[in-house]
Amino acid sequence: DANDPRAGEKLAWNYKYGYNWGDSAAIYPFYWKYRDMDSGKVERTIKFNFHFLNFKGRVNQEPVPEITPNPSDLFRAIYVQVLDPADVRNTQLLIHRASDDLKRDNSWLYLGFQRRVRRLATGQVTDAFLGSDLMIEDFEGYNGRISDMNWTYKGTRYMLMPFYNHNDMNLDTDTHEDDEGYQVVAFGGQGGCFPEITWQLRKVYEVEAVPVDESHPLQKRVHYMDAQTFTIPRTVSYDRKGSLWKTFTIGQAHPDHHLPKNKGTGVSIDDAFSMIDVQASHCTTGQFKGQVDPELSKPQMFNVQHMRATGS
Repeated sequence: DANDPRAGEKLAWNYKYGYNWGDSAAIYPFYWKYRDMDSGKVERTIKFNFHFLNFKGRVNQEPVPEITPNPSDLFRAIYVQVLDPADVRNTQLLIHRASDDLKRDNSWLYLGFQRRVRRLATGQVTDAFLGSDLMIEDFEGYNGRISDMNWTYKGTRYMLMPFYNHNDMNLDTDTHEDDEGYQVVAFGGQGGCFPEITWQLRKVYEVEAVPVDESHPLQKRVHYMDAQTFTIPRTVSYDRKGSLWKTFTIGQAHPDHHLPKNKGTGVSIDDAFSMIDVQASHCTTGQFKGQVDPELSKPQMFNVQHMRATGS
């Protein structure tokens, strides 16, 4: 309701508690490419594994509705490990998000070359992550607390959105095919910055998010939340002066036209991304192998001890 002053905030809560990636998932592996948009040159390719786990609000993976014990009262955790290239190999990121939205995230970074874990300062979630065009806060469309933003509902509209059947797309036959024969989405267009996918006309909610912290590098983000899945496949970001800075696309693949293990899960599969810095003519693209498989994201992975053990 446009007359509800809290409509934007309610939509943000729906996103937080939505079925984004389901109860747990792994992007395993996950390729990021840093690209010069003018020349098309790929400056760097980073290979990651990303893991997501909901501790609470679980609906179909055992245990339901929550994992116990959960002494820190976590809502969700994210664990990231860099596999290649050598200079950043074994860099790891761990994020703990509390059930209480007013509690700050606890985040840790393990640097392979230093062989030590250090806590991330709050401000670092808005730095360029590993020199890419993304900040940690950008992950999945928005990766932060609801209380870190002022949310405003701007209207409901029908827009072309990046929803498609992965197996029907023009896939990348040149790179990243794995032992199972899985192929990632191909990229083309200017600088190779655009996923070669089909788009659907979808009902979306336009929501503006303005940072509470005045020192935040953004003036605002405009999110386009998909009404059916409550994912955020499109986000446009503006710098402090109010100028267009970045445009973010996250391709959403239907789970029944993807890997066999994803069939029937009901999860909208993050399948490709493109973060374009229009001011710098630069982009970071992501090619995914998203798997909804609880065996790949066990609770014991999401702690600091695991980072140390994996890194040593």
